[in-house]
Amino acid sequence: MPRITRAAIIQASNPVPGDQPLAKIQSAMVDKHLALIAEAADKGAQVCCLQEIFNGPYFCAEQETKWYESAEPIPDGPTVKLMQEQAKKHGMVMVVPIYERAMTGVYYNSAAVIDETGEFLGTYRKHHIPHCHPGFWEKFYFKPGNLGYPVFNTRFGKIGVYICYDRHFPEGARELGLNGAEIVFNPSATVAGLSEYLWKLEQPAHAVANQYYVGAINRVGHEQPWDIGEFYGQSYFCDPRGKIIAEASRDQDEVVVADLDLDLIQEVRNTWQFYRDRRSESYTGITQP
Repeated sequence: MPRITRAAIIQASNPVPGDQPLAKIQSAMVDKHLALIAEAADKGAQVCCLQEIFNGPYFCAEQETKWYESAEPIPDGPTVKLMQEQAKKHGMVMVVPIYERAMTGVYYNSAAVIDETGEFLGTYRKHHIPHCHPGFWEKFYFKPGNLGYPVFNTRFGKIGVYICYDRHFPEGARELGLNGAEIVFNPSATVAGLSEYLWKLEQPAHAVANQYYVGAINRVGHEQPWDIGEFYGQSYFCDPRGKIIAEASRDQDEVVVADLDLDLIQEVRNTWQFYRDRRSESYTGITQP
């Protein structure tokens, strides 16, 4: 019997400017996403991934300590608890990216993974932290991830997570493949300009190199008061051959749903024996500083 997983990714704009009270911003974003999650469930999605730090603006456009107050523990914070309820309600695996507070003064850019029963499966913490362009001051807010490249075994497939800037680094994408990932989600917040031409290049390349599905998510719109650029959406799924099989618009809140044939992974791996032909013993310089 074919292994078909119906997966959803959600892109959304932030309706409340970042200079408004934090509670107002988070409430508006959560309410918006509850409706979009329900839409994904109505379309039959069995797995759903939200965008990077889904319950707020991309506050890394500035360096202000007030944003530390938006971080929550995983899994005991209110947002993950709410999403556990949603996962159970809809019978849907959820990937929930939020700002994580591990302890006082220690914060990560993370994603909680929840199975369809509402059980918390674990956390991915973003490894690669940019601090190189105006408006992307992430080292002010996040420590580099320290939980490795976990793959979460769910009823609907083996799921890995890579977050935003991670996508520029093929090493972690390969680690996820070697760890057994069948679907890798990359929730992002990226604006038009410098890296846009890479958006549909790098992640299909990861899919081809590792023969798995990729779900790439980007938020939409201009976020005030910073307006560092246009978050250009275009969230998509690509298959193990690197073909984009479903894609969202550039500027609208949208739920993208695709049927992922997990048996295709083995078919493609039987054709392209990249893992068989790896020469790991010869890559001696790749882990050197």
